[in-house]
Amino acid sequence: MMPYQPDSLPLAELDYRRLLPLVGQANAALARYDGLLAGIPNPAIMLSPLTTQEAVLSSKIEGTQATVDEVLEQEAGMIKEGEKYKDIQEISNYRKALFAAREYLKDYPIRLNFVRELHRILLSSVRGQDKTPGEFRKDQNWIGKYGCTIEQASFVPPNPLKLTDFLQDWERYLDSDDMDHLLQTAVVHAQFELLHPFKDGNGRIGRILIPLFLYQKKVLSQPMFYLSEYLESHREEYYARLKAISSDQDWNGWIAFFLQAVIDQANQNASKVTDIQTLYEEMKKAIHEATHSQYTIHVLDAIFSKPIFRTSDLAAQLKQEFDIHEKTTVGLFRQMKGAGILMELQPGSGRKPATLCFPRLLNLAEGRAVI
Repeated sequence: MMPYQPDSLPLAELDYRRLLPLVGQANAALARYDGLLAGIPNPAIMLSPLTTQEAVLSSKIEGTQATVDEVLEQEAGMIKEGEKYKDIQEISNYRKALFAAREYLKDYPIRLNFVRELHRILLSSVRGQDKTPGEFRKDQNWIGKYGCTIEQASFVPPNPLKLTDFLQDWERYLDSDDMDHLLQTAVVHAQFELLHPFKDGNGRIGRILIPLFLYQKKVLSQPMFYLSEYLESHREEYYARLKAISSDQDWNGWIAFFLQAVIDQANQNASKVTDIQTLYEEMKKAIHEATHSQYTIHVLDAIFSKPIFRTSDLAAQLKQEFDIHEKTTVGLFRQMKGAGILMELQPGSGRKPATLCFPRLLNLAEGRAVI
């Protein structure tokens, strides 16, 4: 099989009669979601569970097996070894890459060097660390069943000698304004996946770039729109639509699939954001009633950011950030546990601190019925 020769961007011919109704619906759904996002005073804190869920689901598409709960348990020191630990490290790196990207995009546009840096973070100290983290591939690779030859491959990405030129064309397309930004996002994501510029991690980097590009184009007020839930639940069609571009030049089928993904996910995300906002306001009242503390908001933000935590870790964090005495914080946790807001996962013993969790937020993040 010959290496794939990517189409020039912008694409010359698309079936706009088919795509424009979906473009309109997708923009309307995303605008409603972004309206909710813009109304949140501290989105990075309040939507922390959605960021963790995105990292879990985007990594799941690539075969990792871990839940939001397990990621947070590992961060609280409860999972320390084994295959599960390795899966969680990959997910944690994905989240670190998302956080780093948010900071970078405040001042700079997406550039190839930035994409390489995201890749370096993603593969740092995990199973793909032997796959040249932060470097575009210099070898010909291919995709297919395990152990297959290049002749048996289902897809052969572009020749590495031409890859730099194709990537520079892709970067120039990022800076242009195509007919519609959502349609352009669909093309940006697919072209990146088809270029397959890294030895490993291409899918995850490509999915990270979706909200970043929408933020860069000012479609979103925050780079916090995550599609992996839809893509993971439609994984076979996701891969089939990408493959049909290389085999049949079916860009229309891919773009229609992508726009439908945006419509469905925007509606679902809007519902989740509303639920999270409602929970936040409820908890603000409940914590104040349980503790009568002037530190209610600080403690609430802390447990939203870390819904599973060792008491000593969160107490030290609040001391450092807000100069709240650690004994005061531990007392607040005790009162919140008594009120049923927090639950004990592991009791403390001797010098070992207790591990607590915030079950209602965890249930929301994992999509379980709220108790």
